[in-house]
Amino acid sequence: MAEYDALLEPFKLKHLTIRNRIMSTAHATGYPADGMPAERYQAYQEAKAEGGIGLTMFGGSSAVSPDCRAAFGQINAATDAVVPHFERLSERVHRHGAAIMCQISHMGRRSRWDAANWLPPVAPSALREPEHRSFPKEMEPWDFARIRRDFAAAARRCKEGGLDGAELSYSGSHLIPQFLSPLTNTRTDDYGGSLENRMRFGIEVLEAAREAVGAEYVLGLRISGDELLEGGLSAEETLEVIRRFAATGMVDFVNVMHGSTVDYRSIAILQPNMSFPPAPFLYLASAVKQAIDIPVFHAGRITDLATAARAVEEGHVDLVAMTRAHLADPQIARKLAEGQPDDIRQCVGANYCVDHLFVGEALCIQNPATGREATLPQEVPAAAGGKKVVIVGGGPAGLEAARVAARRGHRVVLFEAEAQTGGQVNLAARAGWREALSGVTRWLDTQARKEGADIRMGTRATAEAVLGEQPEAVIVATGGRPNKGAFEGVAHAVSTWDILAGTVEPGDSVLLFDDQGDHQAMSVAELLAGRGSKVELVHPERFAGVEVGLTNWPIHLRELYGKGVVMTPDMRLTSVYLEGNRLVAVLRNEYTLEEEERVVDQVVAEHGTLPEDELYFALVPHSRNLGEVDLDALIALKPQVVETNPAGRFQLFRVGDAVASRNLHASIYDSLRLCLAL
Repeated sequence: MAEYDALLEPFKLKHLTIRNRIMSTAHATGYPADGMPAERYQAYQEAKAEGGIGLTMFGGSSAVSPDCRAAFGQINAATDAVVPHFERLSERVHRHGAAIMCQISHMGRRSRWDAANWLPPVAPSALREPEHRSFPKEMEPWDFARIRRDFAAAARRCKEGGLDGAELSYSGSHLIPQFLSPLTNTRTDDYGGSLENRMRFGIEVLEAAREAVGAEYVLGLRISGDELLEGGLSAEETLEVIRRFAATGMVDFVNVMHGSTVDYRSIAILQPNMSFPPAPFLYLASAVKQAIDIPVFHAGRITDLATAARAVEEGHVDLVAMTRAHLADPQIARKLAEGQPDDIRQCVGANYCVDHLFVGEALCIQNPATGREATLPQEVPAAAGGKKVVIVGGGPAGLEAARVAARRGHRVVLFEAEAQTGGQVNLAARAGWREALSGVTRWLDTQARKEGADIRMGTRATAEAVLGEQPEAVIVATGGRPNKGAFEGVAHAVSTWDILAGTVEPGDSVLLFDDQGDHQAMSVAELLAGRGSKVELVHPERFAGVEVGLTNWPIHLRELYGKGVVMTPDMRLTSVYLEGNRLVAVLRNEYTLEEEERVVDQVVAEHGTLPEDELYFALVPHSRNLGEVDLDALIALKPQVVETNPAGRFQLFRVGDAVASRNLHASIYDSLRLCLAL
């Protein structure tokens, strides 16, 4: 593929030859077991190596000290117990021809005192960080000495573990950049004040790490090219910092990022979602590349091959990181090298991976195999199959069922009532900056057709039509219908679907009641306000979008505040009634139980979905399993063999929102594990 040739060129980094220019930066996953990169973590990294990546970095924010709490399930690099795990991980990655490095860090004040070892965070100065809300201890002389030793020991462990290099995190508002920035360093001793003083500890840590690993070992820095904070380090100031670090001769590469995380808004900028354009901060790495003579890497919403290839071909970077893109498809480099770029499942920037990490583990919204490589294949293996499988519904659950079943060799017929596939994704994509979600179902549609699925558009399935196909398995993926809730006078309200689909015109004054707390209501509030409506978003939670993840709700709030939407927490909609040609909405405080009224032109209500299950229940009597699912077999990826109705003609299953109101990841996961074992 001449268009992308620049990405496939090898790169020499000291003694290390990296087979291509595609990499993944270090990031937390939540996969370690007791702080160790054990089987699940290793399988995740090995999948990228097997998929052809040049360099995979791992261990985002790996802790070097006991007072650096691994808040997001990071690796504990503060003990020699990690070395055998590094050895096994490096062997598994190396056998596929990829290079591997680990990031090590001390998070300083970006931590909490009330977990793990119950030690107070330390920082250059006793300044509270808004996000973690801890009050750190100002570092004493002995803290400097021990943390230098800890960085050196962690770097040594990387080398002893057979890794190709180590990356010191001088970014992300971790301890070292807390010294660099005048926002977080108010010291008046040798470690504060002038730029030289503020860089002193970073150079001392670098010296200690270099001494521990020797001159030949690859050692690099992850560093921000601009803090993007008022009063913080500017791009010009950071460029000088990077020049000085590079001039020490101890740094083998600089991995340039952007931003600095001190609050929720800055976190959303640090992990740019689909509301940002592609490669929004590549210019920072490009400036560094022109200023220093050591290799420069960069990551930041680079999700497509064209952007990645341009970054390398035009000389902005030496290696380009497609980190979240590899959660969506770890086979990017292999598919590119084999001339199959259209088969790459492209990251849409939903940031479900990052958001779900903050509640447990990183999961891709469209690729359920990521993080589950020990049980689920990243590439569905072909099989002989042979069954006739009928699928009803062309949303994400139905399309995934069709893709996997057809790949497994079954004869697949899919009925879709609408003129296009996509289901609820098509509605969600109409809401402003979330349009990129449509890429999820476009890829599934393309792959299902490529595998030979017979997709019949504009065809509403009936029980008779399904039975007429003489199926051996039927999968009902009919999705859900909008649920407005159960308040009195619900018939006077319209659903968020009505607004998104354009079947109901927005009112001049709108009360939007959100009893789900996910993207739907916030997106529709933005849409309504953008079209001129005066909108009040009412919800019974402490804050709007309680189910929306940490890198997405700041974007929603930015849009809602910017469009003048009034947000009212702690209130429940109890009834709606007509008064003349207007509506009266009665709200009740969740805690005082006092009531208020609003007079509006329109009430919009969001309460998830109800299963569209009429067809399913019409088919149940004709099925061999009466719709029953062996849950243990489903979890274990074993065939479903329930036979509760000997007179039945086929196995019957339902997936996605046809079962219950959930999300995109759950719908695709349902179908993948069911159809792998059909």
